Amino acid sequence: MKARPVKDLDPEGPLADQAERIIRVRLGELVAFTPRALDPSEVQALHDMRIAAKRLRYLLEIFGDLFGPYAAHGRKRAKDLQDLIGEIHDCDVMLPRIQEIVSDLERDDAVAVVRAAAPDAEDLDPALLAAAPHAEAWRGLHTLLTHLAARRVLLFERFLLLWTELGREGFVARLEFALGERAGDAGATDV
Repeated sequence: MKARPVKDLDPEGPLADQAERIIRVRLGELVAFTPRALDPSEVQALHDMRIAAKRLRYLLEIFGDLFGPYAAHGRKRAKDLQDLIGEIHDCDVMLPRIQEIVSDLERDDAVAVVRAAAPDAEDLDPALLAAAPHAEAWRGLHTLLTHLAARRVLLFERFLLLWTELGREGFVARLEFALGERAGDAGATDV
């Protein structure tokens, strides 16, 4: 995912003002992935949302002290989001890799079973499958596939809960407000 350009940056202007502009754009990027990322089949949108959360988090780690107290909490919440989506992404990466390995082993075993059958056999005896070279590996890999698929469902449900929780706590609005504050302002309040 390519980051959106940040317009009207002034290298001579106050650091907090420039950081605020950048962080607002990155926060907008994060939010822009909804509602697509809330669909479990939209793997790329979710991955891009993770990248957006990471960019936001890193900016808040670097510049968060320039802003109101919620900026530190916003950084933590962006990290929570990034970490959880990262675990989902791990499943999304591993599932097709393991499926490819299973397909390769099944193809190899099919050839081996055919070769083990008598050349003049009318059909294959299902008992030959027990002697397939990778029969035990299939079971383990299929178990792993099921585990990863179930883990992805669980993690995605947690992601939906986290995103709902962020909405309820006013994550975006509170972070936008904190960006308008400056550290040390007399009116700044605790989270």
